[in-house]
Amino acid sequence: MNIYVNGSLIAEEQAVVSVYDHGFLYGIGLFETLRTYNGQPFLLKEHQDRLIAGCEQLGMDYQPGTGEWEGIIESLLKANGLEDAYFRFTVTAGEDILGLPAGEYCKPNLIVYVKGLPARDEKLYREGKPLQLLTLPRNTPEGSVRFKSLHYMNNILAKREMKRYLWAGGAEGLQTDKQGFLAEGIVSNLFFVKDGQLHTPTLDTGILPGITRAFVMDLAKQLGIAVEEGWYRWGDLQLADEAFITNSIQEIVPVTTLYDPEGHSRMVGSGTSGPVTRRLIEQYGHHTIIRK
Repeated sequence: MNIYVNGSLIAEEQAVVSVYDHGFLYGIGLFETLRTYNGQPFLLKEHQDRLIAGCEQLGMDYQPGTGEWEGIIESLLKANGLEDAYFRFTVTAGEDILGLPAGEYCKPNLIVYVKGLPARDEKLYREGKPLQLLTLPRNTPEGSVRFKSLHYMNNILAKREMKRYLWAGGAEGLQTDKQGFLAEGIVSNLFFVKDGQLHTPTLDTGILPGITRAFVMDLAKQLGIAVEEGWYRWGDLQLADEAFITNSIQEIVPVTTLYDPEGHSRMVGSGTSGPVTRRLIEQYGHHTIIRK
């Protein structure tokens, strides 16, 4: 696969960065994952805005030019013979001294990875997937808000914990904060429906301000569905009529079974995608079409 590194397309096995890159030494770097529909990137500006805001806070002098990301995406699709793909835009701090600098990072690196998308599994969007409650809490954000950063150890440890739960094949892992309030999935944001109202954990729990999360909240409001951001416990989720998770690649995925760490299970609603979830999935799909 060809990837993009600082202005050039290069075979992935030939791509390198300096061992003095502070992305490697100290994890100073941010990334965004997004996908295309018919070759067009979805929610591109929202992803760019989040990355730019993070770069400003981390002192990385990165500002994409007008049309830069669109050009990179087009060239990578063509170079790799893909109609649509998953993209990861990564900005690292770049090479600097061995030590913690107080100044700005003036020469950050931009690396863009690409891979093909799996065929859409319509069964998943009808029948949903399980959600496994984890014992490892979500760590606190690096700053005032959680960055989509290269500091991914908490997520990796959460993924390793999933190996314990032999009953939870195909499940997403769900973390709480240290006080036991629902936070987010390993690679997703969480929503649930109770009495027709949509609920999602507040950003104050330390979760990532997900791009798809915000988009789904806007969709719900357009459909006249009330949305509440709040502090919720596992017991609240167990009493939900519907539940689903979101991310930029899988979009909206129903959750139809809940597992606790002891392996006790509980079905969500009727055990299939609920009416509110189905409306949101349909509306999401409509927007991916009209934005082409």
